[in-house]
Amino acid sequence: MPYAKTAHGVETYFETIGSGQPVLLLHGGFCSMEMMRGQAESLADRYAVSSPERPGHGRTADQEGPMSYAGGVDDTLSFMDAAGIERAHVVGFSDGAIIALLLALEHPDRIRSLVAISGNLTPAGVEEPDDDSDEPDENWERLRAEYDALSPDGAAHGEVVLEKMLTMWRAEPDIDPAALQRLTLPTMIMAGDRDVIRADHTRLIADSIPGAHLCIVPGASHMLLRERPALVNLALHEFLDEAAQR
Repeated sequence: MPYAKTAHGVETYFETIGSGQPVLLLHGGFCSMEMMRGQAESLADRYAVSSPERPGHGRTADQEGPMSYAGGVDDTLSFMDAAGIERAHVVGFSDGAIIALLLALEHPDRIRSLVAISGNLTPAGVEEPDDDSDEPDENWERLRAEYDALSPDGAAHGEVVLEKMLTMWRAEPDIDPAALQRLTLPTMIMAGDRDVIRADHTRLIADSIPGAHLCIVPGASHMLLRERPALVNLALHEFLDEAAQR
């Protein structure tokens, strides 16, 4: 199986398919590259699409210590270096979108264009759940089943990873909208119209980035990649094909 050993010594699982300009897909929290496989396969007809799995996700083992978005940026840069990717179009979903935004702010020379899907700048950007139902959450059950099947740490370690992420989500991220005004790269901000990311928060992100496109996917929740893949992929192709010409 394909693993890249990063500068931090982490054996990072990844897959690369297709050929062309590099596209880097960054999955969400408690997800794996499987969440974005539909996007990878769609984009691979025109791009070299790489999908790394961060520590504690998918087939990459967890590491000691807490999780942070800064750590996610470091992991992503280290993977790019190990894989020989100098610059890439970066498409991030959820936690991956936050990492992509931070990467663009801190290392703009490594990014050709940016797509942030269902990301937030602060914890306040996420809607508080108002459903007290005891009914099982099918999306959560699917994510948990995928973790159990893929993790080299074993199914029981999922509780450790989840607690690390809950701790991170309560305190992070903390991105100043004003900082986004210095971004000059082609950018698209995307979310579902029923996303857990507040609609006004998504608009704030798009409005804060000069020239950013805003794409709201109808009939979609935070799981828009799986609920409306054809629409998401169409928007990605249109945006990336234009950005690739710059």
